[in-house]
Amino acid sequence: MRGRDLISITDLSTPEIGLVLDTAMAFKDAGRQPLLAGRTLALVFEKPSLRTRVSFHVAMRQLGGDCIYLSPPEVGLGQRETPADVARVLSRYVDCVAARTFATETVAELARYADVPVINALSDSEHPCQALADLLTIREKKGGLRGVTVAFIGDGNNVANSLCLAAALSGMHFRIASPGGYEMADPVLRKAEALAAGSGASVELSAGPEEAVAGADVVYTDVWASMGQEREAGARREDFAGYTVDAKLMSRARPDAIFMHDLPAHRGEEVTAEVIDGPQSVVFDQAENRMHAQKAVLALLLGEEDAG
Repeated sequence: MRGRDLISITDLSTPEIGLVLDTAMAFKDAGRQPLLAGRTLALVFEKPSLRTRVSFHVAMRQLGGDCIYLSPPEVGLGQRETPADVARVLSRYVDCVAARTFATETVAELARYADVPVINALSDSEHPCQALADLLTIREKKGGLRGVTVAFIGDGNNVANSLCLAAALSGMHFRIASPGGYEMADPVLRKAEALAAGSGASVELSAGPEEAVAGADVVYTDVWASMGQEREAGARREDFAGYTVDAKLMSRARPDAIFMHDLPAHRGEEVTAEVIDGPQSVVFDQAENRMHAQKAVLALLLGEEDAG
């Protein structure tokens, strides 16, 4: 994996996903390891974030490296300076770039022109680092991935896309229930179905939340209005009526099912406080695992395949 980019979760093969998860668990058990001393990570953000910024920064520091945060006004991707020029300049200064952008094309352009690895730290179509943390969490809680059923309730967004593709690569069963007009894009579904055919996984569009959750091992949801969709929040609340994950819906899943959410959460909208703050919720373990998964990605992309 040394020197490669991570733009989509499908940039990783099934064995490579396993390697990332194994490495992440090794780091989680071992704690700080100065494997990347002298290396520098640049965080280039168009969108603010709590978990993405802090998890990448702390991950790099725990690996012995340095991290530089570049805020939207400092860079002005596509406005003050082209992504191509930003990539060329940063390649002269740093060893890796993690970019959190509105458009996937922006991070893809950074990768095309950079001479160092570029990581998609979130874009409009995918969130591969979140998917890796999700798989790590599911493997920890369920003892493995193959055959596990994940029910995603809500918008067929970037988080759902990456999780669906990751599940298909990992032999998991992925179900999604979305209101009309908010379904996952057909190209993503087709790709996931093709991957599932080779791994023993399955991808299913459910008629509604109750059908999706029935007998599931994992129940997952996300906010109804993501960053940049604030003006749509009122309309989305109406469109997503009936898609709240509450105790009644959770009761349709397996008794030992876990609840997941990538955060931030809006209690009383996509999930009730009773569920997200209840005993089946693993959302804060999931948030912690962002750091461990990203430590693994950084170590592997920067050439430490024997990390851990």
